[in-house]
Amino acid sequence: MEYGDRQGREHVARAGGGGLAANGVGTPRLLLLSARPGHPHGLANRSDQVGRRLMVHPFATVDGVFDAPLHSWVGHAGPKIVSYEFYETDRRRGFVRGAKWSLGGIAGPVGIALTRRPDGTPGWGAGHHAGMRERPRPTMSWSIFTEDLPEAHNRVTLDERLVDRHGVPQLCFDVRFRENEAKLNADSAAQAEAMLKAAGMQNVVALARPSVPGDAIHEMGGACMGRDPKTSVLDAWNRAHEVPNLYVTDGASMSSCGVVNPSLTFMALTARAADHAATRWRDGQV
Repeated sequence: MEYGDRQGREHVARAGGGGLAANGVGTPRLLLLSARPGHPHGLANRSDQVGRRLMVHPFATVDGVFDAPLHSWVGHAGPKIVSYEFYETDRRRGFVRGAKWSLGGIAGPVGIALTRRPDGTPGWGAGHHAGMRERPRPTMSWSIFTEDLPEAHNRVTLDERLVDRHGVPQLCFDVRFRENEAKLNADSAAQAEAMLKAAGMQNVVALARPSVPGDAIHEMGGACMGRDPKTSVLDAWNRAHEVPNLYVTDGASMSSCGVVNPSLTFMALTARAADHAATRWRDGQV
C-alpha cells in the first residue's frame, strides 16, 4: 500500500493481504485513486462497478403536539418505539420496498431552536423563549427511514478538476432519488400524519424530503458484493473479485440497503470476512 502523510511524503507498507473499510463514499474513492498497471480505471474496477449503486437512507419526519405534558425531551435520542409494519413491499401502494418508523421525542434545545414552529415561524427570534417553554414537553415525532434502491446510475467518480492541496482528486457525486423513493417517502409521511392526528395530536407537521441525497445518512454501496465479476466488485466473502487478498467489509459492500441502522451488519460482515481470510492464510491459499 502506498500512502502520503500530512507533509506530503510518500510511504509504502507491504502485507500479504488487507482490509478496506472507509464506507460507501471513502472506499470507492480509495479504489478509484488506486489505478495502476492492470487496473487502469481503479483497483478492482475492471467491471466499472466501483462507485456505482450508492445508496443512502432517505427519511421523513412527522411531529405532533399533545395537550398533555409528555416530557419527551428527557433521555437521549436513541430509545424509541420502533415499528416495521411498513417494511415490506406492498405493490398496492404504487412502489416497492418500505420503511422503518421510530417514535420518540424531538431534538434537544439547539434542534428545537433551529426548527420552525408549527405555525411556520422560525424557532429563533421573536417568541423564542415561549417556544422553548412550550414545545419540548408535549411533542412527539415519527422519524422514518425509507429504502433507497441500488440504481447503477447513482454513483461517485473522481473529479480531476477539484483536487486537495496534495493534488489528489476529490469525489464527484451523481446521485438522485427517483420516483420510487419519492412515492415511498410521501406515503410514509402521509400515513404518519394521519396516525398522529387520529391519536389526538394537534399542530401535526409532516416533512418528507426525498430530493437531497446529501441530507440523508448511512451511505452504502459503491463496491457491491455479487456472484458475477462483470456486475459486482466483491464476492460472497467480501473479497475483491480481481484482488483476492483484498477484503472490503464496510457499507460499500452492501448490494441493497434495507431500512435498519446498518452498523451491526457491517461488524458481522467484518468478523465473517476476517475468519475467512485467516482460514485461507492458515491453509496457505494466499
